[in-house]
Amino acid sequence: MQSKDSHYTSNIDQCRLIALARHHHDNGNLSVVENNNELPFEIERVYYLYDIPGGEERGGHSHRECYEFITAVSGSFDIEIDDGKAKKTITLNRSNIGLLVIPGIWRVLNNFSSGSVCLVIASQRYNEADYVREYKEFKELTAGKQ
Repeated sequence: MQSKDSHYTSNIDQCRLIALARHHHDNGNLSVVENNNELPFEIERVYYLYDIPGGEERGGHSHRECYEFITAVSGSFDIEIDDGKAKKTITLNRSNIGLLVIPGIWRVLNNFSSGSVCLVIASQRYNEADYVREYKEFKELTAGKQ
């Protein structure tokens, strides 16, 4: 796990796609997420985003310590990740593939398809102090990166 200096040490290459096992059955598919198994953290919080109006964005923050696994359980959307020096956009559109976002990475979710559902599995319960919500502060925290 990253230290509290995650904004200074993290980079977007540490974020990675994780494919969950897909168990195929004639009556549908099943994917499973268990604590400390498929994901490199213990699950403390699960939430989902849905009914997002066209053209809207979600996210727009980074975390100091929280890890998140983000997946499109229905439809598709993009995640723009930013470590203060480099940026990358990843499209999520498969229910069994998600993006692990480490602490210290700014993320913006956008381009939601109609009917999309974004599932987020987090390593921490909600804690407002863990959020960096202003991009200017994020840039200040990441200014010393090489």
